[in-house]
Amino acid sequence: MAGEIPDLVALERTGTGKGAARQARRDGMVPGIVYGGDTDPLAINIPFNVLLKKLKAGRFKSTLFNLQVEGHDDVRVICRNVQRDVVKDLPTHLDLMRLRRTSEIALFIPVEFINEEEAPGLKRGGVLTVVRPEVELTVTAGDIPEKLVVDMTGLDVGDTITISSIDLPAGARPTIDREFVIANISAPSGLRSSDNEDDGEAEAEEAPAEA
Repeated sequence: MAGEIPDLVALERTGTGKGAARQARRDGMVPGIVYGGDTDPLAINIPFNVLLKKLKAGRFKSTLFNLQVEGHDDVRVICRNVQRDVVKDLPTHLDLMRLRRTSEIALFIPVEFINEEEAPGLKRGGVLTVVRPEVELTVTAGDIPEKLVVDMTGLDVGDTITISSIDLPAGARPTIDREFVIANISAPSGLRSSDNEDDGEAEAEEAPAEA
């Protein structure tokens, strides 16, 4: 079930300290450091435009990457910090942490809804309201699910889909330690309006006549 892990290509940075970092920024790079695991820290540079694009795409700090640095073995990493310019709010440095395949990590996993044509509630004009299009799970780095699947077969108006309704991959667990709603099927607006009118008429009939 593991999805494809995106690559993050970097260059090994020669020299350390503020001087080397400033030179990297002048060259259109964002300096960073890779740490953790059983290997010494590695100073790297990532092209500014590449990093900015990934940051704008969202979920950068909760995405597992396959880090590629020439002269080094590929390694799975996750971002633990991105420093930004206080005025321009642009990235100036990043910290990446190496992960073993058995390492546990919290990631947002997208939710996919299937067999909507088999849901009686939707056939009757009900509306699928998605509360959580993504769910944060604690998973192992070597077994990250590509998505969570919700089977809509047999679901009717008023039905609620909770996290316990979904079959989670082995070893995965929600970061929220309680039941929570993923989505629900609400009544069509026309039916809701009709119900409200019926309620109003019923209340009028039950109201006592004025003396």
